[in-house]
Amino acid sequence: METKKNYTLPIIMMVLLFGMIAFVTNLAAPMGVVLKNQFGVSNAMGLLGNMGNFIAYAVMGIPGGLLLQRVGYKKTALIAIVFGFLGVFIQFLSGHAGQSSAMIIYLLGAFVAGFSMTLLNTVVNPMLNTLGGGGNKGNQLIQVGGSFNSIFATFTPAFVGILIGETAKAQITSVFPVLYIAMGIFAVVGLVLWRVSIPEPHAERFTEPLGKLMAGALKFRHFILGAIGIFAYVGVEVGTPGLANLWLSEDPAFGAVIGGSVACTYWFLMFIGRLFGVSIAGKVSSKTMLTVASSVALILLALAIFSPATIKVTMPLFQRNDAGALSFGLSQVPINAMFIVLVGLCTSIMWGGIYNLAVEGLGKYLPVASGIFMTLVCGGGILPWIQGLVADATTYLVSYWVMFISVAYLLFFALIGSKNINKDIPVN
Repeated sequence: METKKNYTLPIIMMVLLFGMIAFVTNLAAPMGVVLKNQFGVSNAMGLLGNMGNFIAYAVMGIPGGLLLQRVGYKKTALIAIVFGFLGVFIQFLSGHAGQSSAMIIYLLGAFVAGFSMTLLNTVVNPMLNTLGGGGNKGNQLIQVGGSFNSIFATFTPAFVGILIGETAKAQITSVFPVLYIAMGIFAVVGLVLWRVSIPEPHAERFTEPLGKLMAGALKFRHFILGAIGIFAYVGVEVGTPGLANLWLSEDPAFGAVIGGSVACTYWFLMFIGRLFGVSIAGKVSSKTMLTVASSVALILLALAIFSPATIKVTMPLFQRNDAGALSFGLSQVPINAMFIVLVGLCTSIMWGGIYNLAVEGLGKYLPVASGIFMTLVCGGGILPWIQGLVADATTYLVSYWVMFISVAYLLFFALIGSKNINKDIPVN
């Protein structure tokens, strides 16, 4: 009788990698506070690190899938870990570089780290599913990984804000502890995965030329509109808390600690929303979920844009007292920040709805369609950068029209664009 192998250790490592996707990705946006103050640049320039991280998806989305087919999941994961460690290490080196070159070195590190995030996103779900033995157990492990992803996403902006402390003194060296943690986790996970033997998930191979399959997927109107929807969605997911962090961190009345804590609350609400989404996903259609989430998000964004910033509300946040000591308690913030934070409940359940609606009826084109989707995750870098440009030209709150228009597109996709009008195209 064959002894069942114990994969507890590699499972823990893959769950940590699931968290690292959020940890490294969510480091880029709050680092905008550092770049703005250390180098005296605009909001748009401060968000270039975030843009570099996400542009890597446009570069590596489809090549990452081809690499997966060529070398398998384990080797792809190890390559991703090497890129992740290298990207964070380059960011660390930027803290030791001269003022004239530090920002360029940091941006290079963010771009290299983005390669890692792209590859990890293609690996972690099927790896966890396989390590769990597939079925309900495999799905359960994916949900655990997703929870860690949300926890790490929640933790990062608050931790960065705490490390920065006084916004005017923010430096890359201030966030070295975050970089040490990231490099340490990448190193440990890489060593463990390199040494252990784990089952290899099945990678579906293309039966037709890649170009032909891509052309076939792009014949479906609802898929094209859905791919644009993913571009818009990730931009909203990242830009909504990112610009709120920059806005509050710049205000002397609040500072980096409260700015980072507000962003942290947004990601925590995304975690809560995902738990809720899992509980209702089997009962409510993707179209209904996306319609409701987009509609509520539009209302919240409109309230954030038009409400007077002089109105204050109380929220539980990290804060510093007059003596500089850190504490957690109730703090007053503009009511606009509360509405922005609540958008996290809406964005938490959008990805699945957009993906499910966009790939419905694609048949053999599904694998390459997923690669195109991964490529358009670059919206998480481009739309916040555009929002930063608008903030530089107008005000932070006016810049949320970029997010409003993006969410309005998602509502259009849910109600109209998601209908498959190309059912006559063969997909077998």
